[in-house]
Amino acid sequence: MRFGDCPRTGSAAGVSRSTAPRLHSGAGLQASPMSPVFTTGPINKDEQMNNNDLWNEDLAPTSAAQRTWRWYHFAALWVGMVMCIPAYTLSASLIEGGMSAYQAVLTVFLANAIVLLPMLAIGHAGTKYGIPYAVLARASFGTAGAKLPALMRAIVACGWYGIQTWFGGQMIYTLLGALTGAPIGGDKLPGLGINLAQLLCFLAFWAIQFWYIVHGMDAIRKLETYTAPLKILICFVLLWWVYDKAGGFGPLLDKPSQFVEGGAKAGQFWTTFWPSLTAMVGFWATLALNIPDFTRFAKSQKDQLVGQSVGLPVPMGLLAALAVIVTSATVVLYGKAIWDPVDLSSRMTGVAVLVALVILLIDTVSVNLAANLVGPAYDFSALAPRRISYRTGGYITAAIALAMMPWKLLETTEGYIFTWLIGYSALLGPIAGVLIVDYYLVRRTELYVAQLYREDGVYSYGGGWNMAAIVAFVLGVLPNIPGFLNAAFPQSFPGVSDTFKTIYTYAWFVGIAISALVYGAMMRGKAVPVLVPQA
Repeated sequence: MRFGDCPRTGSAAGVSRSTAPRLHSGAGLQASPMSPVFTTGPINKDEQMNNNDLWNEDLAPTSAAQRTWRWYHFAALWVGMVMCIPAYTLSASLIEGGMSAYQAVLTVFLANAIVLLPMLAIGHAGTKYGIPYAVLARASFGTAGAKLPALMRAIVACGWYGIQTWFGGQMIYTLLGALTGAPIGGDKLPGLGINLAQLLCFLAFWAIQFWYIVHGMDAIRKLETYTAPLKILICFVLLWWVYDKAGGFGPLLDKPSQFVEGGAKAGQFWTTFWPSLTAMVGFWATLALNIPDFTRFAKSQKDQLVGQSVGLPVPMGLLAALAVIVTSATVVLYGKAIWDPVDLSSRMTGVAVLVALVILLIDTVSVNLAANLVGPAYDFSALAPRRISYRTGGYITAAIALAMMPWKLLETTEGYIFTWLIGYSALLGPIAGVLIVDYYLVRRTELYVAQLYREDGVYSYGGGWNMAAIVAFVLGVLPNIPGFLNAAFPQSFPGVSDTFKTIYTYAWFVGIAISALVYGAMMRGKAVPVLVPQA
């Protein structure tokens, strides 16, 4: 069969007229004579807008004029997102779990080097075709089925948006206390667990971010570009400040891990390392999926590859090292380790406390918008493109973040790592496995963009759902459910076997491996579209 409006391959700008006809079937098997054939040609936007529910201007492929991001924009984006309070406290959670400072820093670096690989792989499609994650998922999950991974990723991002907004509210709360010269207290509100002043500060920071929701992606890009150098400078200033005040870097750097002979957790390093590594991978697992939301604006593949490689693993490792060094110095200064930078800022004197808190506020806004707003805004838009714009998707994200009461996710280190970080990585790993196998092995990086926006196109499968992707996703998640239930509700599920507990510690790796293998096997030999040049 032949469709008139056809896809673009090679770039979002169009298809080369020299493209030769190709017949192939899934996962590298011989060509299928039943493969549907398409002709090259431009997307008719008016037809798309009038005839289906899969298109809006925010989800449309980016034009050449919109592709303005160079490698340094991506590097700045990542530096801006990396330099955040949750990332700063990652090494703290590992040291509290028994690791030495050096083990914690290396674990953080290794995890980010690992998660960079699927990030670059999935980001390739965004740059090549100019499409966001929610549209890319249609190729593997189906035009209707893609709403499932979009919703999964969106809900996780809402949780992170709420967590960062809570941190921002806490900074305002601390700043007000510094300005008034007295802590702002009050009884905790029933059912919430925070006082009225904390709630109002949280809502104030939540409201501040609305300006960027209204003004869109370009405003976010400018914010990240301008604030990234400032954040690097502040890190060096903070390092100098603690060294000067403490007369050195304190005792934590020389403190051995608890896994050494005679330590509190002697011989338990690997049972702690693997779940910790999984949790650290999970920290950026959301961005590994929706990175096309950013790479679709790249000038070239080189720009997104170089920019992300420079901007993620090394800065994350350096931030972990900075956090350990600064916290070690606080042992000398204050008699105890202070991992929370907001708490540390509140202990400074004079103008320093005000400057530090304002900088942290700017930092949190830039991180939250880039890492936790852009993706879910596109994802919610993809659920009902004719009714939900990118901006409306941003409003939905902000509203759900409020309802999730993010401060409750941060009540304990165990809950943060084993329930939140590992828990959602168990959902996102299987999605990444399906996307990567579909794009590289089944499609061979060839997508037919116009068909991604057609309800009756090749990516509609059976009723809009590709059951191979759904089955692969479910099988990737299933082995991790018992371990998650035990971690999240230990009193209700105490009898979970050690086998399932161990599997859960590798949740992201288990999920991505199982879904990739299952999806590849189920798609093997299935016909995929064929591209022929238009006469």
